Amino acid sequence: MGDVSVIGVGNMGGAFVTGLARAGQHTVTAVDADPDALAAVESAADETTTDLAATQDTDVVVLAVKPSVVDAVLADLDLGAEQTLLTFAAGVAREYVAARTDATVVRVMPNLAAETGHMAAAAAGPVTDEVRTLLGAVGEFVEVEESLMDTATAVNGSGPAFVFYLIQSMKQAGVDGGLDPEEAELLAAQTFRGAAETVLRDDRSVDELIDAVCSPNGTTIEGMELLWDSNVKSEFAAAVDAAGRRSRELAEGFEDE
Repeated sequence: MGDVSVIGVGNMGGAFVTGLARAGQHTVTAVDADPDALAAVESAADETTTDLAATQDTDVVVLAVKPSVVDAVLADLDLGAEQTLLTFAAGVAREYVAARTDATVVRVMPNLAAETGHMAAAAAGPVTDEVRTLLGAVGEFVEVEESLMDTATAVNGSGPAFVFYLIQSMKQAGVDGGLDPEEAELLAAQTFRGAAETVLRDDRSVDELIDAVCSPNGTTIEGMELLWDSNVKSEFAAAVDAAGRRSRELAEGFEDE
């Protein structure tokens, strides 16, 4: 069992705590100044506290706070060289955090699916086996260069919202066609889930998978022809680019003079 403390248990931090509890491989301490946030994860965490000093007794510390409060938390955080600090703060460079702590720093961009064990994450820095075990307990991850973290932030960090939007669109199309809203949502969401699982497990490329579903003169090819002739792909790419650009803008605010 490894000891982990998570500072900031809002949406992302709370999802990470819950996911770790589901995996059952780590002892988790939740740290937050907000008693309501702690109450929300009380059933998942082994310990909850408002005291940052609790992090001194854990092997891995997760910094899951908003970028705007990173400086304040780091100023009060006293970690040793034998500890590892994972920073989830979007747009905050690993070097910026490393300059303010003695701990080994790894920058991670996770997403909310950590709660269900289906997280997609990108990690930059000295990713040890200990960190790999921790991230692997709540999903899948890739190790990337620091320079690619803004792109990763857009793809897997912001990406769930873009997918939710597409699910909502498919659901609405079903409702407009006469389906019950709950049934339409289940069909749309489960379709995304199954398609994603197929992409991850099948050796065929995405283009090959599309072809496999599109029978000549069938229903699917009729819809795909419309999509291929539209600007959906470029608009979706533009949304990812916009998120990545915002991540880079956030990073500029944390550049040391």
